[in-house]
Amino acid sequence: MKKLPLLLLLTFTPALANAQPLEASLNTVPAARSLFERDWVLMNWALKFHDGNRDILLDLREAEAAAVEFRRIADANNDGRVTTQEYRAAREFLLARY
Repeated sequence: MKKLPLLLLLTFTPALANAQPLEASLNTVPAARSLFERDWVLMNWALKFHDGNRDILLDLREAEAAAVEFRRIADANNDGRVTTQEYRAAREFLLARY
């Protein structure tokens, strides 16, 4: 009787070790790059000023640098947060200026 649970454990352990996480549970796009992929105005601005290798793609380093710069532009009251109103104002600023 005691051998049955051990046999089951030994039988299913390799299958559990090889199990892959579900695609939905993987975070494949970092937050900085995701910000620019959602908004064409921010993406065009980021590509113009932060795409160092001019490959028309933002790599992780470029996206993070652009996100830091966007936060500096958008955070009007310097509280460390970008509100919806600040985001919209910064987006309009970038659209009008660049």
